Amino acid sequence: MRRVICVFLPTWPTDRWRRRNGGPPPDEPVVVVAQEGPRRVLAAVDHAARGLGLRPGLALAQAQAMVPGLAVIAADPEGDAAALHRLAAWCLCYAPLVAPDPPDGIWIDVVGAAHLHGGEAALLSHLRRRLGRVGYRVRAALADTPGAAWAAARCLSPEIVLPPGGQRAHLLDLPLWALRLERDTVSGLAQLGIARVGHLLDQPRGPLRLRFGEDPARRLDQALGHAPEPLAYLAPPVEHAVRLTFPEPIGAPETLARVTGRLAAMLAEGLARHGLGARRLDLVFRRVDGLHQSVSVGTARPSRDPRHLARLLAERLGSVDPGHGLDEARLAAARVEGLEARQLAAPGEEPDPDAMAELVDRLALRLGPGRLFRAAPVESEWPERAVRRVAPLSPATGLTWPADLKRPGRLLTPPEPVMVMAVLPDAPPSAFTWRGSRRRVARADGPERVFGEWWRADDEVLASRDYYRVEDETGARYWLFRDAPAGEGARWWLHGLGES
Repeated sequence: MRRVICVFLPTWPTDRWRRRNGGPPPDEPVVVVAQEGPRRVLAAVDHAARGLGLRPGLALAQAQAMVPGLAVIAADPEGDAAALHRLAAWCLCYAPLVAPDPPDGIWIDVVGAAHLHGGEAALLSHLRRRLGRVGYRVRAALADTPGAAWAAARCLSPEIVLPPGGQRAHLLDLPLWALRLERDTVSGLAQLGIARVGHLLDQPRGPLRLRFGEDPARRLDQALGHAPEPLAYLAPPVEHAVRLTFPEPIGAPETLARVTGRLAAMLAEGLARHGLGARRLDLVFRRVDGLHQSVSVGTARPSRDPRHLARLLAERLGSVDPGHGLDEARLAAARVEGLEARQLAAPGEEPDPDAMAELVDRLALRLGPGRLFRAAPVESEWPERAVRRVAPLSPATGLTWPADLKRPGRLLTPPEPVMVMAVLPDAPPSAFTWRGSRRRVARADGPERVFGEWWRADDEVLASRDYYRVEDETGARYWLFRDAPAGEGARWWLHGLGES
């Protein structure tokens, strides 16, 4: 299985020039001009110029007649290609399989790596935002195949994730040029009434090959995932990497696990020599048909324990499709940090931090990186602000909750309104109605008065709450509060459940 991002930079030459030279403003049109025989023609236009009717291929003289004062820059195809290659290398921070797609695109295969960035949609959105902040107009799509992603990035919405197996439904209504066919081929097919991808699906292959060659059928099969499309991926500039090649293709799951363990041991030995530990590992398998399969994992702390690293990678090997066999495996430490040797903890001492980090890594791999956290105290009187989520291995801040502070096991956010009956205006509740169910109070304790935070510039500065811990006739416990004295139109709220 593949999941490929196509990053399309529709105004790459002009965006690059603007970023390098700092102007003119985005609303002033800029065009790139190239020499085409005796004529000077537009090779690329920015968004503002396109809005004024300018298009690549238009003669410069005609463009200047249409838009007086037009900003003109000379084409620099070599510089654009080199810059695109550098931008593709920067994209290696997202996944180990990245390939430039000249003149204005980048491929990123994110299978086995999307989970490190919160999932496919989060990765795609984060990538577009980062490129947009530095001045690039970006359209991006993610699909099972490079061809489908290329078409979706150019013909569908600026940011779209096609579900696995969903490329066929999205491609049917797209124009034929979305299959990356030559202009003459598209024109010839259009003369036969074949203008959409769906029209091409219904045509017999033989006559098409005789008249238009292999390209129409090949590009269609590549887009639909019926034919492989190898990409020329960049070699990551990683110093700490190991590689194994196999005289015979491998593919059995147990064989992949053994190879992974061997690579992890080889990599750990090299990391130990340099006093380093891995924070991100990229494992890339090369198939005999030229396609690549990748697996990426991250660690909460630097680690070079080969057994731990191999276990993390083994959790992701199920996403590897060996096809007709794998003939090469490469394991790289894409991110490393210093890790000096230290004395192991003796039995009965403080827990080994490395063992805790290994547990965090395994849980994060199974649950997702954003779903593992611990609670940390915050200096706040308001109960819902007195705690925040932090990373599971974040260092202690020195803050603690008072040992005698009685709080429920679960807070409701936000508090839910309740109807309360009390014998006296300021007495504890004798009964309350919550979510349509009436509960009679058997025991109550309180009030505990909580005041607003004086440093906050809002209405809560002068606010106060009276909290009561109550238990109903069934033994269930609740945490209720009144948000003002009874004589001031107080309202009652349920804020917590469980033991207090």
